[in-house]
Parts: sequence; structure tokens; C-alpha cells
Amino acid sequence: MAVAIYFNPPSLNEKGYRAVTDTLASQGDWPPAGLVHHSCFGEGDNLMVYEVWESQGALDDFGKRLMPILQENNVNPGEPMVMPVVNVLP
Repeated sequence: MAVAIYFNPPSLNEKGYRAVTDTLASQGDWPPAGLVHHSCFGEGDNLMVYEVWESQGALDDFGKRLMPILQENNVNPGEPMVMPVVNVLP
């Protein structure tokens, strides 16, 4: 079953977001397997991330790689919300 995850960190700006995605890309892990949709939106220090994953397992596998990169870049993900997906349109 597909799952969605929503991150609303206490503070995230484009520089921090790009540092994380650039690191993932340099490791050959961006976009990761199992990711259906990724979006980052907001303004200034109030960026948020919304993703849809093929399964909870795919999200969990990626999370193991993502968390150390977030820590290295001083990005606090806050308390992500994970929810089942009812429908995804192309």
C-alpha cells in the first residue's frame, strides 16, 4: 500500500534543502527507489516536503539513508506525518 509523508520542519530553507538533495544525488540515491512523488514548497525558512512512496518499506529503507544526511546538514525534520494514500493522479 502506498504511503504519503509530510514534513513540516521547525526551520528549513532552500540552502539546507539543496544541501540534502545534492548529497543524495552525489551518492546516486536521488531520486530513490520507491519514490512516486516529491515536492518541496513554501517560502524563506518555512519550506515543507510532501512525498508519496510505493510502500512503507520503501520509505523506511530510504529513511535509514536520509537521517544521517539530515544530521550532517543540521536539518531537523520535525515530526513527519505518515498516512495511507487513497489515490494518486499522474
